[in-house]
Amino acid sequence: MATSLVPRSLFRILHLVTTSPFTLAPQSFNPFNFSAARTMSSESTQRLFQLRFDPLTGNSEWVVIEEEVEGVLENSQKPLLATTSYLDMLNDSTRNRAFREAIDKTLSKPCHVLDIGAGTGLLSMMAARAMDSVMGDCKGMVTACESYLPMVKLMRKVLRLNGMERKVKVINKRSDEFQFGADLTSRADALVSEILDSELLGEGLIPTLQHAHDKLLVENPLTVPYRATVYGQLVESTYLWKLHDLYNNEAKACDGIHLVPVGDPIICVKPQQYAMHCDAIANEVKLLSEPFRVFEFDFWKRPESHAENELHVKATDSGRIHAVVSWWTLQLDREGTIFYSTAPKWISPPYNVGAGGWCDHWKQCVWFIPGNGVSISKEEKVHLCASRNDTTFSYHLKSQIPGGEILQHGVNAENFKLILPPERIAVYGDREWRLAMLTAIKTELQGRAPSVCVIADDSVFLTLMVACLSKTTLVLSLFPGIREKGTKYLQAVSHVNGICMDSIKVIEKRKSCLTIQDTFEKKVDLLISEPFYYGNDNALPWHNLRFWKERTMLDQVLSDDVLIMPSKGILRACFMSLPDLWSSRRRLGTIEGFDHSVTNDTLGACGKLPEGQEGPFLAFYIWQCGEYEELSEIFTLMEFDFSKPISPCSGKSQVKVTKAGICHGIVLWIDWVIDSKNSIVISTDKRYWKQGVKLLADPVAVEPRDSGEGIECCSAAIEASFDPSTGELDLRHSFL
Repeated sequence: MATSLVPRSLFRILHLVTTSPFTLAPQSFNPFNFSAARTMSSESTQRLFQLRFDPLTGNSEWVVIEEEVEGVLENSQKPLLATTSYLDMLNDSTRNRAFREAIDKTLSKPCHVLDIGAGTGLLSMMAARAMDSVMGDCKGMVTACESYLPMVKLMRKVLRLNGMERKVKVINKRSDEFQFGADLTSRADALVSEILDSELLGEGLIPTLQHAHDKLLVENPLTVPYRATVYGQLVESTYLWKLHDLYNNEAKACDGIHLVPVGDPIICVKPQQYAMHCDAIANEVKLLSEPFRVFEFDFWKRPESHAENELHVKATDSGRIHAVVSWWTLQLDREGTIFYSTAPKWISPPYNVGAGGWCDHWKQCVWFIPGNGVSISKEEKVHLCASRNDTTFSYHLKSQIPGGEILQHGVNAENFKLILPPERIAVYGDREWRLAMLTAIKTELQGRAPSVCVIADDSVFLTLMVACLSKTTLVLSLFPGIREKGTKYLQAVSHVNGICMDSIKVIEKRKSCLTIQDTFEKKVDLLISEPFYYGNDNALPWHNLRFWKERTMLDQVLSDDVLIMPSKGILRACFMSLPDLWSSRRRLGTIEGFDHSVTNDTLGACGKLPEGQEGPFLAFYIWQCGEYEELSEIFTLMEFDFSKPISPCSGKSQVKVTKAGICHGIVLWIDWVIDSKNSIVISTDKRYWKQGVKLLADPVAVEPRDSGEGIECCSAAIEASFDPSTGELDLRHSFL
């Protein structure tokens, strides 16, 4: 199963309690609706449907996992739970302390408390303990609502471990599925809940609160948190500009390819806020305004579905507004003495009160200003329109007029916009990357005129480039992810790139392999890929070896002298100090007085694991992981030869430590050797690609040592193997 760090709101899981056969229509799946049916019978069978993804084929399937209601689930679920953000969240001591202090302060007498999205039950236990400490004849009651079945089972273990199983009533439902009588005997007097994402609203906060106030809570309930405030700041940043403005960035390229032939981009990022660790670019950001308040709403009142706010922001410096950086602050108690904030480190009080250290479960958010931003002068007033709906915020400068541009032939760009991740937009606008691709293809095609070229991935760039460089070549694009969107896009930009669409065909019907009929009775002379597969934003680097799998499936239609680009992949690695990342994944002990040690194996915490169990690989932008430092030489683990069909691979290396420090893990990436002469290499250890991370069970102190005959380096032995049947990597190491 593919592993990547995913937020709590994005589990592709559906669980059903059933005693009879059933069918499931694909369109019935809702990532926020895990429980479709249930029974209270103790003799019923739990049937869990887990969506498993094969990284080397792109195929996914629902896998049924059956067990008794109180049976063991964790073994089958470790790969999924071990790569979620639960562990990072529970390791956020600033968050945990703030909620504990606010709950102790707010629950001054016994009452009925509702915890929505209870997770491991931490807030529920805090509420139960707070009410137990209050003298009186009445006893409080806590109802914990958690829709995700594996987490419900883990919560029950935590409750039993802490002697809280009789004090917290656990209900495995979404809160909007609650029924009075069966689930709740009375409306709750208090709400303790934390269903917040980096943007604040993305985990369904607004509809959840609306339903709770309508159906589950008393009027004017006690709530923790009490209030949330969203702040913003205008910034200039070349890096952020490159993440969205492909039109102006590709104008600097010298390859003649026009991915965005008009001002209104038909390749663009999704029009929503982008979550990232803005502290990583603090030295590259020019602040153009003071922080300003965008929205504020109270948890104790029913929120509206939509809101707008017109802001007049005074520029504190001259420059170009490339983005709005935003964050939020929670006021957890009614009196306003306990706070938590996701503000970046450059923000000063009072806009950062309650800010903690680095964590990955909450980041800052970025709203990109279209194009090359808007020029402003110091002291100038900027008219900014902010709006929100149930799940997201958006911003528009007063001078901006939303709307799609009409292209040639009277086609509206909105009808076929190709939405790509910001990092892919930046890659396509990167002059050096484009030049490397152009040079490699031109060099390989010297003296050759391929009759058929297959683009194996979702690269519209390579499709256009090959079609431009070799007018007589039939270009067949598989486009496994973008499909018909890719076809419409090519039709829109072919004319401006001087390409006849008769020379490009998109294989829109997904096939396990191509036949000679699919290639119009011709053998494939050129097989090429970046590789880039749409939707693999959180994939580990070696999951892009899907290209190797695709190459193998095309074997029967490849010519004897086929050119394959890239020609090979090289798995590189480096031992690194990663204190912030490791701390966010460390083993749990006591959290605000509650033992969570029982969750460690299931959540994939660093530390000693049961025999036969390995910690997960995680996908991260290492440069955004707080403090980090290379401690060893960069070394090669194994090579993948794409001239041959896919096969198992293995490799080992003796690694020299080059710098003293504390080693927390091994960082891995792939260098793609584009041409057959090994002269052009695209390395994915750069900013625009995620790297794979294998964290050590325990940090290890490493340092060069003096043998008396000069400085020697501490070393480590490392072995790795790649399994093409699963697309997964196995890694073993030992320090010498």
